[in-house]
Amino acid sequence: MDLKKTDAPVNTVTVNRNEFDQPTDNIYEAISIVAKRAIQINSEIKKELIEKLEEFATYNDSLEEVFENKEQIEVSKFYEKLPKPHALALQEWLETKIYHRNTEKDA
Repeated sequence: MDLKKTDAPVNTVTVNRNEFDQPTDNIYEAISIVAKRAIQINSEIKKELIEKLEEFATYNDSLEEVFENKEQIEVSKFYEKLPKPHALALQEWLETKIYHRNTEKDA
């Protein structure tokens, strides 16, 4: 997932309920699917951020040294400005990029 090319809003937006639950005809099922996808997106972003911040890690036990790394600050600011995982998941849902199926109906 390319986080720089997403059209997800950074702020809260209102979504038409009929458009949101149209793929499943059940608002609760649609919310559950989007919530599960948001959890997946959050874990992907967290893993990526930890990997990038580990590149800048210094392992000193000295409390006197305060080291500011500009690259580390820029990486952190980039991730702070990203849309929240639930906004990214909602955008994917509205663009029908999330695959879902009801196993109870398939049986």
